[in-house]
Amino acid sequence: MTTTTSTTAAPTEAVAMASTADAPALIRFRPTGLDTAPEVNALLERLGLGPFAPDGLTAFGGRNDNWAGTTTRGRQVFVKTVARAPDGSRPEIDRALAFEASAARLPAGSPLRTPEHLGTDRESAVSAFQLLRGSRSGSEVALDGDFDEALCREAGRAVATLHTLGTTYGESAGEDPDAASAPAIDTAEAPLPPMRWLRAFPWSEIQDRSMAQIAAWKLVQDDTEVVAALHRLRERERTAPHTPAHCDLRFDQFLVHDGQLYLCDWEEFRLADPARDVGAFVGEWLFQATYSVFAPTGEPTSAQDAVAPGFDLSHEEIVERGAAGLRHHIPRIAAFWQGYTGCRTPDPELAERAVGFAGWHLYDRLIATAQAHAVLNPVARAAAGIGRTLLLNPAGAVVTLCLADPAVPHAAVMPAAVSHPAVSHAAVSHAAVPHPADAPSGSPR
Repeated sequence: MTTTTSTTAAPTEAVAMASTADAPALIRFRPTGLDTAPEVNALLERLGLGPFAPDGLTAFGGRNDNWAGTTTRGRQVFVKTVARAPDGSRPEIDRALAFEASAARLPAGSPLRTPEHLGTDRESAVSAFQLLRGSRSGSEVALDGDFDEALCREAGRAVATLHTLGTTYGESAGEDPDAASAPAIDTAEAPLPPMRWLRAFPWSEIQDRSMAQIAAWKLVQDDTEVVAALHRLRERERTAPHTPAHCDLRFDQFLVHDGQLYLCDWEEFRLADPARDVGAFVGEWLFQATYSVFAPTGEPTSAQDAVAPGFDLSHEEIVERGAAGLRHHIPRIAAFWQGYTGCRTPDPELAERAVGFAGWHLYDRLIATAQAHAVLNPVARAAAGIGRTLLLNPAGAVVTLCLADPAVPHAAVMPAAVSHPAVSHAAVSHAAVPHPADAPSGSPR
């Protein structure tokens, strides 16, 4: 399972795999030594897979330790750990196990595919999965331009299938001991956006945040209209029909392996508003469109261009590029929605709520990309402008984003959004653009 969201390996330990002219280098990491994590091989041996062979053992980027490689018995395995809560509980493991129990009843050929779960040691908070050797994360696929309409349609079908999973185990629980003993599906409210942080940033969190992150939160907190819109979105969520939902959907939670799409990382799985997942997928494409505004457009022609290629843009050029990026990605959003509605009939207000969650997703990316920076970069500020537009008028963007009748002409959300004061042209000319895949997972950040 080649996910990009599960290890704390230091960047200085990065190992760049060989690349060709047609494929970007894939950055892998030296995993944490297994001598400091004996529970990993202990789980593999209990599962009858044999311990990891040391040769070729690697890891993937993210917030939790993980290991990927071949066991002494020839099995391709991915193992990851998750953090325990301060009280010693293991809510992330419990949510993931609840998903596996629910997904076990999916029929063969289901649009929702996930790497095979081989086993979990709940006490040690360690889980093992089939390693999909040679797979690519959805982030890599999207950035290479290969997350096309067909894959987006498959993603829509997968997410719709997730939202139709049964919420009780029924008769199958008696046939499957694992399902019978699995934790119940979490019904707690999803943690994002963190509503108490909209009023004040906790002092205990400041020392762990970059200056850019603090500035990003201030950008949210100082905008009373955005704060009010987020409260309205939360209220609408509470009264919406709830379904099983991923609740941490991003491109890097998808894998493409042998031409098939997989969805993974179920630590936030719970009963929630399905609009969260739909909005997150839409928000990912809007972030890509924002990035395209400031992406380099050719070979640098001077030292200044080499430092900040593509940043000396007029307002008209920013609007033009933003509109072009939106036009480029809208068909992918439309394909996702077609796949989704082909497998599930959404409630009448789901599309509008999804637009609101897409707006929040852009703020979430704003905060995530600020983690490694001293100042907010122009992509983050552009994302904030678009997110603000969506949050304040979600109904007005439903048609634009093809979450309604595709025959209706598209409005121009992107150009209006990048004109907002959150997008400072001065900032555009002085900051570096992060790669969208650089945004770490999981907020608050």
